[in-house]
Amino acid sequence: MGEITDFDSLRRAMAENGEQPEGPARNARAEQLLVDAEQLKIPLAVIEALGHQLKVYNYSSEKAKMFVPFARLLRMWDERPEDFDEFETHSLHWVFKWMSAGMLDQPHVPLASVEKWLGEMEHRYRLAGHSERAVRSAEFSVAAHVGDMERAERAFAAWLAADRDAMADCHACELHGQGWWQTERGRDAQALEVWAPVLDGEYSCAHEPHTVLASSLLPLLRLGRLEEARAHHLRGFRLVRPMESMRGAYADHVEFCALTGNEARGLELLAERPAYFTDEGQPRSRMEFLSVVVLLMERLSELGLGGRQVPGAAGREWTAVELAAHARVEALALAARFDERNGTTHVSERTRARMEQRPLVERLPLGVRAARPVSAVAAPAPVAPTPAEESGEPDLSALLVEARRLSDTLRPQAVEAWARVAEVAAGAEGAERVELAARDRAEIADHEAIGLGPEGAETFEHAAELYAEAGDPGEALAARARAAYVRALAGEVDEALAAVADPYDRVLALYAEGGTEVPQAAGVLMGRARILMRRVHEAEGPVDEAVLTEAEAAVGELLALVDGRAGNDVRLAARVAEGHAMLAELATQSGDPEAGAELLARAAAEFVEAGLPWFAVEYEARLAGLAHQLDDMVEAERALRAALEHGGPFLEAVGRAQLHLQLAEVVGGRGQADEAAEHALEAAHWADEAGAGPTFGAWARHQLGGFLVRLGRWAEAAEVLESALADLTVETHGDGAVVQTQWWLGDCLSELGEHRDAAERRLQAAEIARHWPEQHDHATLAHLAAESLGHAGLHIEADQAYARAGELWRDLGNVHGLVRSLRARAWLALRTQDAPDAACDLMTRAVEECADAFGAADDDEARRRLVAELGHTHRQFGDLLARSAAEDADDDSIRAALDGALSQMSEAVAVFVALGDDALHARTGAELAAGWLETDLGRPADAAARARAVLRSYADVDADSEADAVGGSGSGSGDQEEDETVRARRAEAEQLLQAAEEQRDR
Repeated sequence: MGEITDFDSLRRAMAENGEQPEGPARNARAEQLLVDAEQLKIPLAVIEALGHQLKVYNYSSEKAKMFVPFARLLRMWDERPEDFDEFETHSLHWVFKWMSAGMLDQPHVPLASVEKWLGEMEHRYRLAGHSERAVRSAEFSVAAHVGDMERAERAFAAWLAADRDAMADCHACELHGQGWWQTERGRDAQALEVWAPVLDGEYSCAHEPHTVLASSLLPLLRLGRLEEARAHHLRGFRLVRPMESMRGAYADHVEFCALTGNEARGLELLAERPAYFTDEGQPRSRMEFLSVVVLLMERLSELGLGGRQVPGAAGREWTAVELAAHARVEALALAARFDERNGTTHVSERTRARMEQRPLVERLPLGVRAARPVSAVAAPAPVAPTPAEESGEPDLSALLVEARRLSDTLRPQAVEAWARVAEVAAGAEGAERVELAARDRAEIADHEAIGLGPEGAETFEHAAELYAEAGDPGEALAARARAAYVRALAGEVDEALAAVADPYDRVLALYAEGGTEVPQAAGVLMGRARILMRRVHEAEGPVDEAVLTEAEAAVGELLALVDGRAGNDVRLAARVAEGHAMLAELATQSGDPEAGAELLARAAAEFVEAGLPWFAVEYEARLAGLAHQLDDMVEAERALRAALEHGGPFLEAVGRAQLHLQLAEVVGGRGQADEAAEHALEAAHWADEAGAGPTFGAWARHQLGGFLVRLGRWAEAAEVLESALADLTVETHGDGAVVQTQWWLGDCLSELGEHRDAAERRLQAAEIARHWPEQHDHATLAHLAAESLGHAGLHIEADQAYARAGELWRDLGNVHGLVRSLRARAWLALRTQDAPDAACDLMTRAVEECADAFGAADDDEARRRLVAELGHTHRQFGDLLARSAAEDADDDSIRAALDGALSQMSEAVAVFVALGDDALHARTGAELAAGWLETDLGRPADAAARARAVLRSYADVDADSEADAVGGSGSGSGDQEEDETVRARRAEAEQLLQAAEEQRDR
């Protein structure tokens, strides 16, 4: 931190401090700079230091400190206005508005003082000749704050009617306030129309679009525009996060999380800003922040998480219930102070209303990582209560009827229904214990075993005993077959085959004797077929032909028994469909994927036709994978969409995530990045719901970020990719995914102007890619990192990175990359060194590399590309020499630099001429640049000749365009861009021609 020795060093120090992050450290530095300014004994130095102090206080959490330096400035103005220059005079009047708003935010400042200050502002503005627009805007703020709606409407109208002048707030800030009033009056759609120019980037400032994005969140939710709301949260929070002074906008984002089912993210936001709970420099924003803390904490309590530990004010641990109570007391106490000052109840009413809001959306996926505080994983729909249950008395007979109906029709709720029967029969809920018939007990055990999954073998055996006791030997054998299959699922395939052999032999004999029916026999045959398919699944490498043949025979035997006999029995229809799915897998294993795809499609259709669409999901997902292998992306997409549709509420969260991600990849592959991003977003959401956020969810976020990059939604993509990187690991996801995510994130940060961070991400990715056998990605990332370092002003580091990239390009034999790295280093050298010699040397090397590569090239297309690279290098060399001519240099030096630049431009023109029409725009651009250099060298005739050459070039283009029009050729976006380039070139050529003629006539 340099010593302040004169006015210039003070100004440099204030400029440097102004670039520092908002907060107490910047404020403290401003206070010290004021002390230093006073030592200079220059009134204007003190005035500028006071203005600097005012500005940093205003953009911080210590706004209450503004009043003292402003009072001193105003006294200095009243005593010696001649000490103020034009800029400081303007600044003094400008910050009147800050004082007005600042007083309103401080409940200890009496309302009478606020009104008096408003009158003082109006008086001084009138004396200075300013419009009343800023005054009426300030009056509107006062009226709206105290709840005087009639006065607010009058002031609002007067504000809009007054002329804009130098004292009016910037367009962006004005539009924010005007849109805010529309939302206050219940006109959300109109508010968004008012904000559109800010949201679209037409107007911006230090705090916009930050606050407009935050203020737009709830209006968008209320209007059902959820995609925009999500985007505004991701984009807006990124802007607000580093700005300490924006506690009110930060609160809007916490509120958004509380009202959209993103409570976990809301907690993360609170954890990032512990000081916001206690900073007292701006009481109004603290009140707003605490009110949304109450909203979020009470939402957690509603979800049964009131005892959860949550982030709060430093110094102690908080549960959600405790923090809600504390924040409510603090917020309402602040509101009461404002109301006491204002003589109304308006602020307290607004604060309570904010705390008592209800969620606007049950769950709005954001794409960023956040484990939900409670599980919302989709579960099977609950069993509908019987009339007796609705009256509070469980009816066992009705429960049995319903459970049997659900199991006979293969409904997903059957397991829960039989569990309910068992519960009631056992005397739960105070009911009398009931002894069920053996058949009922068999079905209870059977479904209990189903619910146990791989652990259900013994329970299936028990069910078999009960079926036998009930006089149903066929179902008893089927239950034993199910027990054997469960053992196969546990990896005991040989044991399972041995266990199923006896039920298989006995059921065939029993069926032949008429001792059992088709469903029971089919149950045993299906169990055996499933076990044989497990042998197929568990085979290492190519499956033995005998294994395939035996499995196929078992499936064929099943289908021979069942096919054509299903009738209205959905269980038999399901056996047929599953049998066809098994044949599909066997066909694929046998090297006939086309037949496999046809059979899978048939199986899925049979499940749907039987009224069992949820069973089709597994096979539609398999069909999608097979279609992908066959490069039939249309069928893959159809199958994935069908799987999502047929799964309905019964699809588990992890399955839903997988289907959405596969669909995202397929849709993205045909260029539909918008829809692909939606599916990737859903995939990330359902992965989080399934508890797979760090694994599958991270991969989904990686994909989502990539699609957002393709859409140019840089801020959203950056938030998502940063979230993905928190979980992506080389061990789990592979180094390629980590590098690509870092690469995309670097691109986003570069587009957002965060060049230092972009460089860091690109360097991190390059370090991983450095170890790969193929080094093209390493070279590209090193080059991109150099670009970012240069944009960040780190010129030495940028030159080193470009040099490293150049070495890599040379090793790869990529002359184009090498030449571009040399040109970039030349421009850096020109910026950082007093003499242009080093820069010229680097450009000369770039020209030589092009020439050497051209001589070694043995391919016509490669030669053309090298010629084009040479032309661009000459063009840049000319630009560099022209810019190297320092304004304070002697005339001979300047002329020599311009002559050298003209020579390089002429070389560029000649090179581009050799490329013909393909390089037309490059040639004319170089020609025009040469023409302007001719005027700088006092050669108007030569400049005019170059301008006319360009106009002639585009006259030929006109003739070709007319011929195309006669021939009926169409025009597209590429043609429009071409037309714009032609118009721009012509306009510049006309300007050059006019300048040359004026120079000649002088």
